[in-house]
Amino acid sequence: MYISITQIDEHLKKYNITITGILHIGAHDCEEYGSYVNYGIDPNHIIWVDGLQDKVDNAKNRGIPNVYKAIISDKDNDTVTFYRTNNDQSSSIFEMGTHTVHHPEVFVTNSYTDTTLTIDTFFKNNNFDSHIYNFWNFDIQGAELNALKGAIESLKNVDVLYLEVSFEEIYKNGALCEEIDTFLKDYNFVRILTYMTPYNWGDAVYIKQK
Repeated sequence: MYISITQIDEHLKKYNITITGILHIGAHDCEEYGSYVNYGIDPNHIIWVDGLQDKVDNAKNRGIPNVYKAIISDKDNDTVTFYRTNNDQSSSIFEMGTHTVHHPEVFVTNSYTDTTLTIDTFFKNNNFDSHIYNFWNFDIQGAELNALKGAIESLKNVDVLYLEVSFEEIYKNGALCEEIDTFLKDYNFVRILTYMTPYNWGDAVYIKQK
């Protein structure tokens, strides 16, 4: 996370928002676990989702609760190609676009087909109360808008979104930041913080206006 949860907290206080639970999609190695827990979030109120089964297994073996394997998108049971990269973090349902120019050291090692799941269905299938998880963090390489479109019901209970955003097609057909801004505006979310890397992508924080 380029924007720390402490930085975010300064803004949450202005809006009288308390984080009660976290949905983190694109878990990788659950690097944010320590910062979430240190902030005061109950580990049992953090849900981790990743598209790579071995990452999920590793996290479970480390004793991290609520770790699930799923390819999150805007439709249920849609067959997609998943592209795994040599650094794992750049793996995506989208082929790399300008990512190959900015980071030529990162490349696809293999690809395979898998089926997708929406967030709304994920909550329902696992009997999670979506009201608890009012902070969402998505790091899914261009598929952030897809995930949001599959979460229309659950999104009603969210106060804060932390999303990876792009200002060019880092991934082919991946949504640009302005598209995410436009979509979220209809749900009363406003982008309040943005951190950009030199490569035209970065992180953004959105807060729901009450």
